[in-house]
Amino acid sequence: MGKKIVGIAMGGYSSEREISLQSGMTVIQNIPPSRWDCYKIIVAKDQWSVIDKHEKPSELNPDDFTFKQGDQTIHFDIIFNAIHGSPGEDGQLAKKFAQLKIPHTSCGFDTAALTFDKRACLEAIKKWDIPVARSFCFDEGDSLDLDKIIEAVGLPCFVKPNRSGSSYGIVKVKEKWELREAIAVALKEDSQLIIETALVGMEISVGAYALNDKVIVLPITEIITENDFFDYDAKYNGKSREIIPARLDEKTVTTVNKLVKKLYLNLNINGVCRSEFIIVDGSPHLLEVNTIPGLTAASLIPQQLKVAGIQLSDFFESLLEEAMKKPVH
Repeated sequence: MGKKIVGIAMGGYSSEREISLQSGMTVIQNIPPSRWDCYKIIVAKDQWSVIDKHEKPSELNPDDFTFKQGDQTIHFDIIFNAIHGSPGEDGQLAKKFAQLKIPHTSCGFDTAALTFDKRACLEAIKKWDIPVARSFCFDEGDSLDLDKIIEAVGLPCFVKPNRSGSSYGIVKVKEKWELREAIAVALKEDSQLIIETALVGMEISVGAYALNDKVIVLPITEIITENDFFDYDAKYNGKSREIIPARLDEKTVTTVNKLVKKLYLNLNINGVCRSEFIIVDGSPHLLEVNTIPGLTAASLIPQQLKVAGIQLSDFFESLLEEAMKKPVH
């Protein structure tokens, strides 16, 4: 059997572009070249290009996802989606791959669009008896009633862009007068915001993926941050300490694992995801679900895999193999 041609999609249009490029490089460095013929797909607003193992660039035809090498037109057998934010995590790529019948390692369009929209996702999740923080929706152009917001969520609270990751644009508000500026900061990332009660408790993050139709939950990470919360600086600049496995009792671990499996199956997730919770008085409250989590050296999924005794090369291969088994939708 010949080698499969894999495109590792990275980059994208959002503030997370640099993190995505690093995630993509982790993937390409850990997929065994004996079995897979890997190409980088660099996605930018003005151009999509393909780079081969000799660093030779070619232009990608976005209409059919092919590229030329000499006189030959190359088709991808599968795409490893490592784009955080748009167009990888919001479902735009998934829609294109469904049309072209190209297998890929991420969710289908409906799941991606739902999980990328924090407000819609948390609304759906409430129906499944999964606790979440109290929240208030605010859109650019809405009249700003600070008292109404505080009445809904209390203080302290978090102001978050509705559709972004890596904690870009998230502001913790402790006093009423800080709220106006926090909203202005978050609106630079997204025209839709979600303002949530600041839950008090242990913050945890847990990865999951599917293998042979079974959801595998990775060891739970406990996050202790030097900053006010697990923001971009804490995530990528070493301002946090991660403890794996988290210091939780067996009962709480079992509860978290059940919730993670329920989310994975009910949301119809494919590939790897990472869910964030705050444990409030022993009860895990969901903050968000990331369907294309970071895979950089500083990211949590590679750390969890290491503790689980799973090699990155085996893990990435299993994601590719699982994706190739599934019908593209």
